[in-house]
Amino acid sequence: MNFVLITIVTLSVFVLVKSQNAYTGKYDNIDVDKILANGRILSNYIKCMMDEGPCTNEGRELKKTLPDALANGCNKCNERQKAAAEKVIRHLIKNKNNDWKRLTNKYDPNGQYRKKYENQYKSQA
Repeated sequence: MNFVLITIVTLSVFVLVKSQNAYTGKYDNIDVDKILANGRILSNYIKCMMDEGPCTNEGRELKKTLPDALANGCNKCNERQKAAAEKVIRHLIKNKNNDWKRLTNKYDPNGQYRKKYENQYKSQA
């Protein structure tokens, strides 16, 4: 009986810790390709991130998690979030470099993470 209780408590703690070490997955089904292909929608997301316009719920969540995700290499991201982040970064570096610079100036003012991401994704472009 004690073994079962200990096992349940251990699993509960593991699930709680795991959930605190991950970002929400409720926006994982967003079509990132569609956003990147639509200049108006992409511009609205960038304005949200730059505090220059209103934010959707997804934009607010992204804005909230972005500093942490940059700092820790997206290690709290699930695989779908990592793939989306890589796609967005590659797109911004290649096609929207001015917006990339504005975003990194705001969210990485010391350039601590910018070089890592630029080197990583420019070599994959």
